[in-house]
Amino acid sequence: MEKKKILIVDDEQDFVDLVKLRLETNNYQVITASDGKQALSIAAKEKPDLILLDILMPEIDGVKVCQKLKSDPLTAGMVIVMLTAKDRPLDIKLAKQAGADEYIIKPFDDKTLLFNIKQLLSRVKRS
Repeated sequence: MEKKKILIVDDEQDFVDLVKLRLETNNYQVITASDGKQALSIAAKEKPDLILLDILMPEIDGVKVCQKLKSDPLTAGMVIVMLTAKDRPLDIKLAKQAGADEYIIKPFDDKTLLFNIKQLLSRVKRS
């Protein structure tokens, strides 16, 4: 069975390393990007099954990245989980309006993150 591919987009390298290790030990293939511009390029090229996307990033913020990915027919079907410290209701609303499939606030529980990823990926059909 082919491993599901997850793109982690965050400019905090320690956080990326931690989440990457957790996902890889749970049998996911992981790729990373450190800013929004890089995320758009990698998403188009690598076609991940799911994207973990921070909001506060250099170049292009996560909400704009989400909006661009969801409006492009080539990437519109990708599952996007906002994984961010921004916890205001307005931030959540803007992310959902941009097309985010899920919104998880940092800090988060590893088991909850893995459960949400598994649930979201169970709905994804690989083309």
